[in-house]
Amino acid sequence: MSAAGRTLTLADAALPRAGVLQNTLLVVLASLLTAGAAQLEFHLPWTPVTLTGQTFAVLLAGAVLGPRRAFMAQALYLAEGACGLPFFSGGAGGVVHLLGPSGGYLAAFPFAALVTGLLAGRAWDRRPLTMFAAMLAGDAVIIAMGLAQLSRFVPAGGLLAAGLVPFVAGDLLKAALAAGLTPALWKWVGAPGSR
Repeated sequence: MSAAGRTLTLADAALPRAGVLQNTLLVVLASLLTAGAAQLEFHLPWTPVTLTGQTFAVLLAGAVLGPRRAFMAQALYLAEGACGLPFFSGGAGGVVHLLGPSGGYLAAFPFAALVTGLLAGRAWDRRPLTMFAAMLAGDAVIIAMGLAQLSRFVPAGGLLAAGLVPFVAGDLLKAALAAGLTPALWKWVGAPGSR
């Protein structure tokens, strides 16, 4: 536990003496994991927003890395994609994707990772139920920011059908996977589970 009263993250427990190089590598790897997860995509005909594996990578980064590193990883991911690297859904790149229908969801990634990381830093990642709640809290940030930008492209009457409903089942599944995965990783790491 740190002097600030927070618990260790999984990354802290696995790499207790991580220096600048190791932390930088963790941030870069998390950005690349998000880019890889963006390529797991599924298109629905009634929404301009693609279903991808990104949110799982974003929120899991928050749980594993903690708020600061996870925020930086997702900000790096956005910068990589905005610079034209093929890191967005379908191998797309360029700043135009941050301005389009999916841009609000993308812009939310650093903040969602931050929220999940803050909760993980309070030991919410140690038990399935609280980990599930932490994932949903981070996901709520993504949905809120995503809907805000999507509302510029979709009529108000169809906004929830285009920007929320298609994602509910997948988001619940991703939260459930993380709820099972992170407490199991804590047992594997063998670090203390409470403050």
